[in-house]
Amino acid sequence: MSTNQPIGRILLKNVRLSFAQGLFEATTMPGADANAKPKFNCGLIIPPDHPQIEEIRAKQKAVAKEKWNAKADAIFKALEKQDKLALHDGDAKPNYDGYPGNFFLSPSAQENAAPTVIDRDRTPLKKTSGRPYSGCYVNASIELWAQDNGYGQRVNAQLRGIQFFADGDSFSAGRPADSDEFEDVAEGADAEDFA
Repeated sequence: MSTNQPIGRILLKNVRLSFAQGLFEATTMPGADANAKPKFNCGLIIPPDHPQIEEIRAKQKAVAKEKWNAKADAIFKALEKQDKLALHDGDAKPNYDGYPGNFFLSPSAQENAAPTVIDRDRTPLKKTSGRPYSGCYVNASIELWAQDNGYGQRVNAQLRGIQFFADGDSFSAGRPADSDEFEDVAEGADAEDFA
């Protein structure tokens, strides 16, 4: 593995996926600014005892230090108070499945940078694959970065890729049917056979 990896890059293992539909289609978030560009996005739900929570916190501080140098500590404290860091408290979203009692990230990717979406064996997955789905468990490649522009200061998470890891109870709308649930229908069968 290269030692020149960006300081904000993390491969999160075994986290819960929400808003999976955003992995396959770039959209503009409801209520977004009229000039907002479509993005790929999802939610990553992380339990408070997850072994990578401290890594996320440390990397948020590292990207802030890289961006703001001597001013980093003061800016970081202000961003933390304003909830403008990439890692959020899930209790802030009490009406969403899986969020209360956990932490979450909402990584996104620009419309021209679709995230890699793969299965356990690293084969590409499509929207019609039935996975990943909201409620399953995934490995997620993200990159934390510090923003300082006309839209303000914050620490964001870029979505780089998702790997399906394990099934979980699906959120809200449910999981699509698996093809194994259906019988093989013989070619040329009469409609009466199914009445």
